[in-house]
Amino acid sequence: MIFTFIFLLVILGSTSSKNINGGFAGLSIGLSLVLIHIVGIPITGVSVNPARSIGPAVFVGGSALEQVWLFIVAPVAGAILAALVWNTLIEKRERVVN
Repeated sequence: MIFTFIFLLVILGSTSSKNINGGFAGLSIGLSLVLIHIVGIPITGVSVNPARSIGPAVFVGGSALEQVWLFIVAPVAGAILAALVWNTLIEKRERVVN
């Protein structure tokens, strides 16, 4: 959930219409995804994309299928939380400043 939250905030910040360095959005998004995987794979086998978790779980079966719900729910919850934080805190602050 935390890694998806961070990743989505990077995406939203990089692609915002207020971002003056929009040409580097791909670089910031790509580097953040690499960093998330470098940090997260040893800890949880990170999955910021729920679709990436479903395929291996289907092939492995057993306990992997029993645990796949967490790899679906957590990234979705992180994305929702990031969207809420972006809309309420960051976008609202930018509207007030302008």
